[in-house]
Amino acid sequence: MLNPLRGRVRWALIGWMFAISAIAYLDRVNISIAGHAIQQEFGLDNIRLGWVFSAFVAGYALFQAPGGRLADRYGPRKILALGTVWWAVFTGLTALVSSRGANALLILLGVRFALGLGEAVVYPASNRLVSAWIPSQERGLANGVIFAGVGAGAGITPPLITYVLINYGWRWSFWISALIGLAAGLVWYLLARDRPSEHPWVGTEEASLIRAGLPQESSASGSGGTLPWLTILRSKDVMAISLSYFCFGYVAYIFFTWFFIYLNTVRQLDLKSSAFYGMLPFIAMATCSPLGGWISDGLTKRYGKRIGRCMVACASLALAGGFLAMGTLATDARLATVVLAGGAGALYLSASCFWSVTADLGGTSAGSVSGVMNMCNQTAGAITASLTPWIALHFGWTASFMVAASLCVVGSVAWLFVNPERQLVNPTPKIEGAK
Repeated sequence: MLNPLRGRVRWALIGWMFAISAIAYLDRVNISIAGHAIQQEFGLDNIRLGWVFSAFVAGYALFQAPGGRLADRYGPRKILALGTVWWAVFTGLTALVSSRGANALLILLGVRFALGLGEAVVYPASNRLVSAWIPSQERGLANGVIFAGVGAGAGITPPLITYVLINYGWRWSFWISALIGLAAGLVWYLLARDRPSEHPWVGTEEASLIRAGLPQESSASGSGGTLPWLTILRSKDVMAISLSYFCFGYVAYIFFTWFFIYLNTVRQLDLKSSAFYGMLPFIAMATCSPLGGWISDGLTKRYGKRIGRCMVACASLALAGGFLAMGTLATDARLATVVLAGGAGALYLSASCFWSVTADLGGTSAGSVSGVMNMCNQTAGAITASLTPWIALHFGWTASFMVAASLCVVGSVAWLFVNPERQLVNPTPKIEGAK
């Protein structure tokens, strides 16, 4: 039987992970576009709307490490499929929350928190997939493609949700997002397998290529099995990467939560102009994520992981900080949007480096290791959602973006302390009587 994916099954899985990544961000960014309509219906000020944003991110952050451990134990195929069903249900429930009653805000917070729990499995599970399917030398590009879905999903959200909101109301935007998520999860379950050896479409040549490019499992797991949490948390490399990803997340979530409202209310762009210019940072993310992965892979092959992973991330974060500082000081609204979009793009040049290094460090526990890292990222996102309007209220929006620019510098410096060759090792149990 003719196999159209012969030799490229791994890239078909990465391509569908791109789609799931895009849909996941459609499901989380839609509320920022519908935010003004929700504020009016529920009678919320910016601070309370920030609580709604933060509720999702809090649930998302809380379940990162457990979600990664589930993917390590039960495989990314089942966990991702279950995750898509979960988040489709709670995306739909967001639209069913009534604005009437004393507990309306509390119910909305609970639904958004539960949605975050379900979406938390996406990227730790995808990293577990990468660790099993993608040779080390291709992981930069693979992760870059997956995280291009972040920009693609967030980029299509402003015009799509604005159209639905204007013509059908904000609740329909959530129901449509839920249906798209369910369809993507079904395709994933039919297409994916946890390991190349389980997939009927993987030929001998592709299987050999994948096997030859994987780091030795014995190096990553030591005595076998998943890595203990204490081993992960004691790793200086994991902690340095996690600090940097905390800074990354703080900056990224300004774009995911407040950027559209910033353009509309602070820069005084109308709804349609805000939807158009609000796409630019996400287009930059979608473009720069695979570009950064491609650059990282090329430099890694030529100069090693220290240059190809660590230095690329270090330089990208520093560049992002510069763009943010310049963009927020620009007086023209459209010029400011373009420069800030450059900051978002520069930030995402580094995205694949985080996930490629944690896949290499963690091996068969890549889901757990990346879950710890992404928990820090999402914790920063929860802080951003509530802290950004507070800073803006007391010190102005320029101060909000300057804080983000400063954190880019901190995240850049943290990469100088990462050794990407130092794989995590499962502690070998001591044998009584051994000398």
